[in-house]
Amino acid sequence: MPIKIPMHLPAREILEDENIFIMDEGRAERQDIRPLNILILNLMPEKEKTERQLLRLLGNTPLQVNITFLKTATYESKTTSQYHLEEFYQTFSQVKEKKYDGMIITGAPIELLNFEEVDYWGELREILDWTITNVTSTLHICWGAQAALYYHYGIRKYELPTKCSGIYKHQVLDKKEKLLRGFDDEFLAPHSRNTDVSIEELTNKAELKLLASSEAAGPLIISSRDGRRIMITGHLEYEASTLGEEYARDRAKGISINMPENYFPGDNPEQQPLNLWRSHAHLFFSNWLNYYVYQETPYKWD
Repeated sequence: MPIKIPMHLPAREILEDENIFIMDEGRAERQDIRPLNILILNLMPEKEKTERQLLRLLGNTPLQVNITFLKTATYESKTTSQYHLEEFYQTFSQVKEKKYDGMIITGAPIELLNFEEVDYWGELREILDWTITNVTSTLHICWGAQAALYYHYGIRKYELPTKCSGIYKHQVLDKKEKLLRGFDDEFLAPHSRNTDVSIEELTNKAELKLLASSEAAGPLIISSRDGRRIMITGHLEYEASTLGEEYARDRAKGISINMPENYFPGDNPEQQPLNLWRSHAHLFFSNWLNYYVYQETPYKWD
């Protein structure tokens, strides 16, 4: 089934070329079904790339999904055009009276700041609190995951000696968990972050379950016991080229950074990286939408 997105969203043409099933508002309104309403708080600087990455994964399930993009009101993006933001995004004041079946809160390249130093931290705290009563299940990605762990559970992030960037092996720690249904015992996933959280702190929190982790990259997938919050510290949504683009960007800025690990064939940046995590990315998002959103959300919100 399709995702419903605005007619002129730039990602639309790319997704249609990939045979992702997209539906416009007119056709969706003629279908007598209850679609899932998903809210995406996009905190990434290159918002159009992130839109494409997430929509690709949300559009590959049997469920019809309505997408609403959310931006911060207390911080104005400097890397996305105002036209794009005004045309395709809403602010929290415009959606806070509504209920959503699912929500995604993305990462943001601000890990080295304390949470309280982030310009929109007060607004994000309000949103995180609102999700408790207004969203069936919220998926938090990378910095968004660390923010949720800090706000909801008091788990602090810490700075790594060097950036964790690359493709890493992970082990499934709970083979009965629905979120990981169909996963191989070991699977690959990208990471791109300067901070981490303690596995010991995670496992000592009775409200949390650590579902997948890596000896090299640390914890990857964490869930609340009731499935209302899913935290993923990596980036299953990344395209094959994303880590390479970040590496080139940082080097152009004069930042001293190591090459992404296990990424370029033969550790040669001239070689095109392969996407070795795509199938697990689709499976992860499909499982989340099915088991944690569709199977749990009420047909009609009170």
